[in-house]
Amino acid sequence: MSRALRRAAVVAVAAALAGCGAGAGDAPDEVKLTVTENFGAETVLDRPGPQVQGGDTVMRLLQRNAKVETKYGGGFVHAIDGRAGGRENGRTMDWFFFVNGVLSDRGAGAVDVHAGDRIWWDRHDWSVTGMTPAVVGSFPEPFVHGFDGERRPLRLECDEAVEDACDVIVKRMADLGVVAGKARPGTEWGEENVRILVGRWSVVRRDRAVEQIERGPRASGVYARVSKDGRTITALDPTGRAARRLGAGTGLIAATRWREDGPTWVVTGTDEAGVRVAAEQGMQESVLNEKFALAISDGLPVPLPVTERAP
Repeated sequence: MSRALRRAAVVAVAAALAGCGAGAGDAPDEVKLTVTENFGAETVLDRPGPQVQGGDTVMRLLQRNAKVETKYGGGFVHAIDGRAGGRENGRTMDWFFFVNGVLSDRGAGAVDVHAGDRIWWDRHDWSVTGMTPAVVGSFPEPFVHGFDGERRPLRLECDEAVEDACDVIVKRMADLGVVAGKARPGTEWGEENVRILVGRWSVVRRDRAVEQIERGPRASGVYARVSKDGRTITALDPTGRAARRLGAGTGLIAATRWREDGPTWVVTGTDEAGVRVAAEQGMQESVLNEKFALAISDGLPVPLPVTERAP
């Protein structure tokens, strides 16, 4: 097995052994299966109601609904609908999967499908970062159904300077049936929670999960760099190079994870106006759908990474 394939297996970006599920039973409802390429830029398969049976694993669900080629005894996903992993134009391409926006730490054959799960496979270049621990493109997950089959409490940490932006998110969550406990940023870590930090970069950057974004996509999985003063956001391409420089009024919505803690989302911006833009315009399913992370600049969405350079 090549070094690339070994690493992909270790971080569970493809599938480990296609083991058995929890056994036959009622088919889980409200399951969604999405297959994309290039960080969500191209949709290969979108099935809000895929064929699913009780006891299905993520691997079995994929095999029921797509043409899957495997390697190494059936335990590694090599291709989906003819799109294969491996070297392509000098890039290292492989399949990664997320359940409710969280990268699994197990292979697809060992992950059971639960009611409400949004399962997302994406084939992309992982030469810059071997692991993207969380993404925003399965919203409203993981807030509604959680992950690993367990709904986690939501902790909303709010910068008092943008309390109105925080209130927008509180209402959006309430409309989804999710009650958010509110606190100030940095007052409690979130091992058992899912967290949303809402605030100016100068405030939220102190968080140990969010701090990883400043260290680049290799550390956080987020293809953006925020200047130390928080006034500019550089949108990166899949190779980690600067693609666009975004200034005043820019919002950013991204997700990452600190070690084994629950995922941490950050709703921030280059200034207070940018935070409000991120909360009001960005925290919507139709806007975040199939995005790894998202900036909003001049009222327009900028998916991250930037897969096509702006003119």
